[in-house]
Amino acid sequence: MDKFERLLNLTAALLNASHPLSANELRERMAGAYSEDKTAFRRMFERDKADLRAIGVPIEVSTLYRLDPPVEGYRIPARAYVGRDVRFDPDELAALHLATNLVRLEGGSGAGLARLGGAASAGAAGSVEEVGELPFHDSLGKLVAAAVGRREVSFVYRGAERRVEPWRLSFHRGHWYLVGWDVGHGEERMFRVDRIDGEVEELGDASRPVGEGPDPRTLRPWEFGAGEAVEVRVLVDADQASWACHRAGVDGERQPDGSVVLTLQVRDAAALRSFVVEFLEHAEVVDPDRLRDEVKAWLEALV
Repeated sequence: MDKFERLLNLTAALLNASHPLSANELRERMAGAYSEDKTAFRRMFERDKADLRAIGVPIEVSTLYRLDPPVEGYRIPARAYVGRDVRFDPDELAALHLATNLVRLEGGSGAGLARLGGAASAGAAGSVEEVGELPFHDSLGKLVAAAVGRREVSFVYRGAERRVEPWRLSFHRGHWYLVGWDVGHGEERMFRVDRIDGEVEELGDASRPVGEGPDPRTLRPWEFGAGEAVEVRVLVDADQASWACHRAGVDGERQPDGSVVLTLQVRDAAALRSFVVEFLEHAEVVDPDRLRDEVKAWLEALV
């Protein structure tokens, strides 16, 4: 977890607390965010408090006599935090204006940012040409809130009911991805948000510590998907071997004739076919037989 995400989670924990929390209680609520070593945790926590106060976040400190021995407790009063008057310097407004005009959230009116001076209306003087628009999905707001608040949610994904503890949302190559703990399958999973059907429902508090999970930036196209991964072996001729290893992101098993066998974890058979066909007659699926037959039938249908 990077520092920005940790500060957001700390702010959410302090803001949503019904009573002041000790440092150890915060560490338990934010499992995985801080070091297990007490000395390292204390240093990080003190720096984080200082950083939040430096940007104007009002952290209230009181003595927790309910603990023995009494220790300091921390909380962000909602009235003091929400009621702050947000003001920007001219150079900060200029940067906000540029960023929000270059990239917009799909379907967003930008009215809130416009009040701050961050977004210009179409055709307004000083507006800039947009270079991108981030897609919006109705589930995004609930998923972000669940990730920050450490809550479990349920939704229908590709026709199946899923229970997930959200950890992180990432935007990559035109799509939003949710990474978290799949409660039903008992493992880390990644989901494409635009493939969620219907409403996202909040179930209750998450119970598993936040983990790293898969990163959509490092996964290959055939590794995406909700199903179980299938181990597939692909044989590539010697003259294409080095390029194939680079494209697949694996070293492969070199053969005596210079060819290479790539072992891939495949969740999307269509993406695997696209990869294999890049090498024309220089690559073939070795096993499993089911996928080998599927690729063969697909190629024959194209002729």
